[in-house]
Amino acid sequence: MKLSSAKLSKESKGASPSHGGHHKKSLHSKRPSHCSVLPLRPVDQLEQWPSATVDMYNSDNNHHHHHCHQQQQQQAQTSHTSTSRSSDYLAGGRGDSGEASGAGDKWALRLLKECARAIFDKDSSKVHHLLWMLNELASPYGDCDQKLASYFLQALFCKATESGRRCFKTLTSVAEKSHSFDSARKLILKFQEVSPWTTFGHVAANGAILEALDGESKLHIIDISNTLCTQWPTLLEALATRNDDTPHLKLTVVITENIVRSVMKEISQRMEKFARLMGVPFEFNVISGPNHLGELTKEALGVLEDEAVTVNCIGALRRVSVEERASVIQMFRSLGPNVVTFVEEEADFSTTRHDFVKCFEECLKFYTSYFEMLQESFTATSNEKLMLERECSRSIVMVLACDDDQDNEGECERRERGTQWSERLNQAFSPVGFSDDVVDDVKALLKRYKAGWALAQPHQKETGLYLTWKEEPVVWVSAWKPLKHSQNYRN
Repeated sequence: MKLSSAKLSKESKGASPSHGGHHKKSLHSKRPSHCSVLPLRPVDQLEQWPSATVDMYNSDNNHHHHHCHQQQQQQAQTSHTSTSRSSDYLAGGRGDSGEASGAGDKWALRLLKECARAIFDKDSSKVHHLLWMLNELASPYGDCDQKLASYFLQALFCKATESGRRCFKTLTSVAEKSHSFDSARKLILKFQEVSPWTTFGHVAANGAILEALDGESKLHIIDISNTLCTQWPTLLEALATRNDDTPHLKLTVVITENIVRSVMKEISQRMEKFARLMGVPFEFNVISGPNHLGELTKEALGVLEDEAVTVNCIGALRRVSVEERASVIQMFRSLGPNVVTFVEEEADFSTTRHDFVKCFEECLKFYTSYFEMLQESFTATSNEKLMLERECSRSIVMVLACDDDQDNEGECERRERGTQWSERLNQAFSPVGFSDDVVDDVKALLKRYKAGWALAQPHQKETGLYLTWKEEPVVWVSAWKPLKHSQNYRN
């Protein structure tokens, strides 16, 4: 959905990442004006806090890091030769959109779409030809077109050979074996330094949580995010600087991915140490048993009657099968939360899931924007950029090459757009508008980064806030309250 009707925040464009920081207003009237919910600078977090991984989907990078630059040059040369051999096919062609597509002009998008269509049409001769050509042109070390060709080629091959589930399990196994706390921290710190992709949702959600829990003495945050608690240091700091008594905070982290479980012991120790440093009474719990969020109950989460409850859900519901989402949302409502914060990436892999070509085009559009963002945010030879790109491979294979009837194994990648999530959430909750102070916090965050990022505030019946990259919405954040308690909450 292109937000043609949305207001784009001019203040958030064109600023240097070395500027900005604290905003001019306090988030609460009770909090001193110098306090902010903006995340610590990465250089500060490196010593204090374990920032997290995005997913480390395809972390065979650890075996290749020391060869990265050499391979990058070799692959680029190979791809240049391959492009020359295939120039007769690429030159003067026309893409699906009807626009001229010469060599080097988004050739990957055209070839990939043609291959997806051939697979859908069961045109085996054309499929073999296009897979061969993509294999000749693709490179994970080249430009954006070569990288897109490389990662989508894998998914197309899996789809054509019905090997998606096997490939996905292999990628997962490799990622889990090579995943470590130190590599995860280094990766996410660098990502947060150059891009607001993750911190945007953290800042907005933290602002809504602090406002909803203002004045409460016993807080219980249920974190369903697999983001390794990256979000919580600044919230702890904000609680510690409140003028009233510092509340008791219980944080329950629900883990649904094996790759995250391996580093939670280290994170729990650092969480507890940081809370002691901030002087916040703190209890930390990890729930790593359920394969489905639908298996969670109020008793399993340890929710007590005298606690003010928050559910923080970042990129979690897209991992729930489409058919189960309504029941999971009702389960959140049964907890009687003061607020539910919700962050998702803006793409529709749900309503398109039964139409392979449409789903492929939506997936390709989303990851083209993501790869171009990484290309402009990192240096050309950044190992972190390469790792983030490789992480996408598992998601792409899951979306395009794994059958829906196997989603019940606990893995799913069915993203939906903010308007679609809003329609679902409206069945159990009513939206909570973000205050001017929270919006100011988000604007201050975006001023830390290069030009291209902005804040979009939807109009009319839409809710939440959008992070946009070059005017295209990429991340959506929203806050909600139970319908039955609507009279008890402030908008």
